[in-house]
Parts: sequence; structure tokens; C-alpha cells
Amino acid sequence: MKKYPKETAVGIFVLIGILVIVYMSVKLGDVHMFSEDHYHVTASFNDVSGLRVKAPVEMMGVPIGYVDDIQLDLKTQKAVLVLSLENRIELTDDAIASVKTSGLIGDKYVKITPGGVGDPIEAGGVIIETESAIDIEDLISKYVFGKV
Repeated sequence: MKKYPKETAVGIFVLIGILVIVYMSVKLGDVHMFSEDHYHVTASFNDVSGLRVKAPVEMMGVPIGYVDDIQLDLKTQKAVLVLSLENRIELTDDAIASVKTSGLIGDKYVKITPGGVGDPIEAGGVIIETESAIDIEDLISKYVFGKV
């Protein structure tokens, strides 16, 4: 039986440790490297306050993707969300995207209400119908100052 020098054994141990750390970082960090199982669509909103990148996208209460990017379109003065959706999800052009809150003061997420018989939205397409988040502070201030 061949004996390995200490340096070789330590090198192999360190290499295995680094591979385990990289694997766990990718799995626990929900990093989607080299994955072809998602496609992107965009949606424009008047207000996406409180919504974060990596926020879930749900349809009928089931997670179907996540918010990949949030940008500001200076021409239209709207927030543009880039949504990463699972390939198995087929949206039509009459689908509605809305920003919702989990519970009373919970995290924000994007809810997709499926359409009916419209044309399919391809990868890179746009969800036309959107509903912005309801701002609790605005509602309370309108009530308090009598502008309901």
C-alpha cells in the first residue's frame, strides 16, 4: 500500500472542503448557475415599494419563480421588474401581475393571476396588465386627514 505524504493528504482534504463549501453556498444561497429551467419576462409598475430582488413570484399561492431584477425606466417613469419563471409555466398576454404583501406587514411578493385564452407570452416577453402595491401609510394618512 502506498503512503501519501502529509502535504498531499492535506491538499486533498482542503480541496474537498472547498468543494463542499462551494456546493453548500450554491444550494443554500439559491444561486441559479447554469440553469436553463427558467425564462424571463418583464412587467412595469407605478410603485414596487418594499419589493426586493429574489422575492418570490407566485401563481395561485404556489411559487413559480422569483424577481430577478428591478430597474427604473426613466422614459415611462415606471419600475420594471424582470421576473424569472419556471419553464413549465405558460402565461398568456392577458395575465395580471400584482405586488402583494404576505400578511399585514409581511414581505412583498409578485402574484400572477393567469389569463384565459390570450396569446402565449414568450421568453423575454412583457406582462401588460399590472397592479402596484397598496401602500398602508398612504391609506392611513388619507383616512386621518379625511381624504378617503
